[in-house]
Amino acid sequence: MPEREASRPCVLEAWDAHEAELAGWLRGRTGGDAALADDLLQEVFLRALRQGARFCEVERARAWLFTTARNALVDHWRTRKAQVPVPESLAQPEPDEPPQPVVQLTACLPRALGELDPLDADILRCCDLEGMTQGAYAEAHGLSVPGAKSRLQRARRRLADHLRAACQVRFDEAGNVCCFVPRPPPDDP
Repeated sequence: MPEREASRPCVLEAWDAHEAELAGWLRGRTGGDAALADDLLQEVFLRALRQGARFCEVERARAWLFTTARNALVDHWRTRKAQVPVPESLAQPEPDEPPQPVVQLTACLPRALGELDPLDADILRCCDLEGMTQGAYAEAHGLSVPGAKSRLQRARRRLADHLRAACQVRFDEAGNVCCFVPRPPPDDP
């Protein structure tokens, strides 16, 4: 801590010269909120102290202090989240509608997977349905990670194409599933 002790005169000298001006600047930028301005002013002082001996090497202490004050103010506004209460009158009960088309489409998935190439179905089941990482899949199947990623992307594309053709999946203007034609389950042997 000797370095910080040695730098205190530099910080205190700069602080004494510019504190009042910084405080006024911060009060103006905080809409006159004196408490917030004081908190930010204290943060600037602490940041200057944390600089230690490096602060003594700063050529323009006033510019450094004002830049630090501006950064502290920006940090404050970034972390502040505006919250608007939602009136109870806006709450609506859940509608008794049939499930969304994409949810209904999951009924087609087992049959569609069974109709895909076994390698495509395997990687889709492992990575997308069972949550296996692509790295783990690559290791278990003797593939490189980029190879497994490529295989998964190709399998997803082929599954999407197959669902479009077999289930007549259609998309709305936003690219969301809007409708499809359900297929009967496969006949049991």
